[in-house]
Amino acid sequence: MLSGITPLTVLTMGTTEGWPAGIEARPIDKGDAEAWAGLLGAVEKVDQIGENYSADDLLEELGDPHLVAATDTLGLWAGGRMVAYGKVTGPDEVVDVDRVFAEGCVDPAWRGRGLGGSLMTWLADRATAWHHERHPEAPGEIGTSAISTNSSAIRLFESRDFATSRYFFQMERFLGTEPVPASPVADGLRLVTYDLSYDEALRLTHNEAFREHWGSSPRDPDSWKTWFTGSRAFRGTQSYLVLDGDKIVAYVLGYEYEADTAVTGIRELYVGQVGTRSDYRGRGIARAVLARVLTEAEQSGFQRVSLGVDADNPTGALGLYEKLGFQTTHKNINYSLPIK
Repeated sequence: MLSGITPLTVLTMGTTEGWPAGIEARPIDKGDAEAWAGLLGAVEKVDQIGENYSADDLLEELGDPHLVAATDTLGLWAGGRMVAYGKVTGPDEVVDVDRVFAEGCVDPAWRGRGLGGSLMTWLADRATAWHHERHPEAPGEIGTSAISTNSSAIRLFESRDFATSRYFFQMERFLGTEPVPASPVADGLRLVTYDLSYDEALRLTHNEAFREHWGSSPRDPDSWKTWFTGSRAFRGTQSYLVLDGDKIVAYVLGYEYEADTAVTGIRELYVGQVGTRSDYRGRGIARAVLARVLTEAEQSGFQRVSLGVDADNPTGALGLYEKLGFQTTHKNINYSLPIK
């Protein structure tokens, strides 16, 4: 049982029992994608997280081969409208701690009625079960996060004994406002555009580059295809690799979320991953690749480039991004709670 969390007597999916009056709870399926997108759109208007999703984006999430939607997702409905959701996911492979991530939100029009607390209880119970089912041999913890301006979510987490574990900055750089600093690649190395023939080597390079990063775990081929180079948002022509001979030593992967453009009117390239092999760091390679990404993005019609960075990243990534003209737009806070 989780410290500080008192479970509801009944948390039965497909029924109204155990939930506030008028609420039906059931797993999310593919037919719910439009309603789910509508919920997230309503939340974004108020919380200003900086994320927008289409139904197709959410269908892709439900297609994750590691997600068991029947047990690890939950939609809360009222009058045929999804008013809250929850989802639990975990790592492909445990390195040190089995960090099971719990996410969810409540429609702003339905806040203050106890849905957030009830949903947090379900998420915590399901995350605990997920850990004991899959990685009982390792220490486990529940992770969740909130934008720093979401005071109600922060109060909820803290009331359930979640502790702050990490801070992440969201950063952006508008294109066309100032020149991209010249940053040539180091002698003996080659800068190339992503090609599918590099994909498996790139996955292995990513696993090596992020081996010691907080919260990171190796990606298996299915997860890599789903969330990285196989994602519908992935843009291979805006992604670059640095080669030493035939070996990938650094990379930057770009993504374009069309739902964001539809809402904001700004065409943005999101830098999802920046990685350098540990024995090649300190040579300005990441700077060179990012400079190429910024230059090519502007030439391809993108108006802005954004990314997220761990505030405590030991490689000095935050300073690198600032030198390239990125500015922090908001801060996300990660919280954790040990699983008993």
